[in-house]
Parts: sequence; C-alpha cells; structure tokens
Amino acid sequence: MRLIIEPIVRAALLAFELVAPTLQIERLCNDGARISRGDIVARINGRARGVLGAERTALNLLSRMSGVATATRALADAIAGSNAMIVCTRKTTPGLRTLEKEAVRLGGGANHRFGLDDAMLIKDNHVALAGGVRPALERAKRHAGHLVKIEIEVDTLDQLAEALAVGVDAVLLDNMTPQTMRQAVAIVDGRAITEASGRINLETAPAVAATGVDLISCGWITHSAPILDLGLDIAG
Repeated sequence: MRLIIEPIVRAALLAFELVAPTLQIERLCNDGARISRGDIVARINGRARGVLGAERTALNLLSRMSGVATATRALADAIAGSNAMIVCTRKTTPGLRTLEKEAVRLGGGANHRFGLDDAMLIKDNHVALAGGVRPALERAKRHAGHLVKIEIEVDTLDQLAEALAVGVDAVLLDNMTPQTMRQAVAIVDGRAITEASGRINLETAPAVAATGVDLISCGWITHSAPILDLGLDIAG
C-alpha cells in the first residue's frame, strides 16, 4: 500500500485545525511512505468534540488521495523497466483536481494537462467536426500561440501518417492493439511524443509499455481508484 503525505495529509489534518484549533496534531509518516495494516499515520490529542467533528472530512480526503496514489503506484510498478510514464487526465473530482494530480505524482506518475489552457488536445469529435485530421491540425496551428503544444488523437495508422505530414507535437494513440501501437511508434520514429490511451489497466499496461510509447494515460486512477480504507480510533 502507499500513502501520500505532504501536502495531502496537511490538507486532511487542516480539517481538525479548522474545527478545533487547540487540538495537538502529530504526523508520523513521511512524504509518500508505504504503509501496512496497523501503521499509525498521525495522532490527534484534544477534546473529543473537535476530533469527532473533523473526523469524516479528514478521513474522506486522506483515503481518497491515498487511493489515487496507490493505484498510480501499482501501474507504475507494472511497467517498471520500460521507458513509459503513467500520466493522469482531466477526469478528476470537481474541486479536488490539484490534490488528485499531486496524488498521482506522489504515486510515481506524472500530470497531463491541468486545464484546457495548458495545451491543445484535438480529440476524435474535433476531427469529425473539422472534416478530418489535416484540417483540424491546420486550423489549430493558425490559432495556437508559438509556445502552445498541439496533440491529436488518432485511431488508425492512416490518421497518424496524415498528422505527421502536417506536423504535431504529440499523438494520442487511442484504443490501438499492442501490435498496431508498436507500428505507430516505429512510424513516428521520435518526431512526436507518443501517448497510449484507451481503458488501460494493470493487466494490459505492460504490453502497452513494451510497444515503446512515451506516455500511458489512465483516467481511472483519478475517477475510479478505490480508496485506501483509513480509520480513526480513540485510544483509551
């Protein structure tokens, strides 16, 4: 198991400070520490009303973020030895994006875009509305600033070839088989960043990483990761 600490534990323990500023709080785990059943993360001393009043808010936040970190770590361990990196997406909980993306980072992954203003990502719907890969990319290039990177989602090798002919910073290889993805990486040949996507899990991640892609994006590590079941017990 994996537990993320600063700044996640700091945010969780803030609930106790806000409810009862006189509580004494002692943190017992370091940043990103691995924990086992029975380990103590923190000790809270003070009046019961303050402890119980903040308990659920603190545990909900800490359990949620620790679950995200744990899921990310499992994926990162599954592709260890490859050159690929696990990245998250914008499929985050409203209001918690910053903390969830920090949890991914502490779990051994990296962050994709934080928002629409970070870079241009041309998805399949954009391609369909623009009339194809080429017109979508050409239109994006006309409006992108000189520091704005452009990534486009492709489903086939033909779309990939079209994107490379126009020029692009990154290609999102969506729902391709490992065999097709390996061909795609060879076609790109370092001319763009390659990102694999499409319901990638612990079982399929090693084969995807073995294709030589640079990034593996997984939305589920932030929108569906199981919580790490932490609890608060009153000591007698």
